[in-house]
Amino acid sequence: MTAKAPRAWQRMLSGRRLDLLDPSPVDVEVSDIAHGLARVARWNGQTSGDHAFSVAQHCLVVEDIFRRLNDATAEQCLMALLHDAPEYVIGDMISPFKSVVGGGYKAVEKRLEAAVHLRFGLPPHPTRELKDRIKKADTIAAYFEATQLAGFTSAEAQKFFGQPRGITKDMLVMTPLPAVEAQRLFCARFEAIEAIRGGKA
Repeated sequence: MTAKAPRAWQRMLSGRRLDLLDPSPVDVEVSDIAHGLARVARWNGQTSGDHAFSVAQHCLVVEDIFRRLNDATAEQCLMALLHDAPEYVIGDMISPFKSVVGGGYKAVEKRLEAAVHLRFGLPPHPTRELKDRIKKADTIAAYFEATQLAGFTSAEAQKFFGQPRGITKDMLVMTPLPAVEAQRLFCARFEAIEAIRGGKA
């Protein structure tokens, strides 16, 4: 008797069925991304506040920092906003555990990134230079999340993330938002960037 292949797809609220191992851009919808990311907690939920600090809110903070630090195109801003988009189906994994899990997780993440990017008319992956600039914004966001929400001292956060330059906590929305609000703001920012890309703004 032939063993039944394990299910590797997930049903989305939009009605799409996304194959996690071989994702198609056709099955990617921004409404699903926003919904999923708004319900995935950063720091495994170990943050202060009445709500989890969601990946959706993190993505908004990273894109805000990226814009402040760079003379960026709308396409680059969209890639910054979507930098953690694969986590809408595979969840957020803290960096120390990612390094333990290794290549399998990264391979799935990379295929999902390509599907998301192609769905919205972006290159499958950012260039190395752009990836580095987005990572810098990501690291700055992580510093403020660590010190403002996750219980790190400034010294601990500096050790892992460095000392941010040119960005201060008062510039950023760091109070954890309800999931529905983070979802709404993510969609609104996506639509604003798309309007610029389409020459409508």
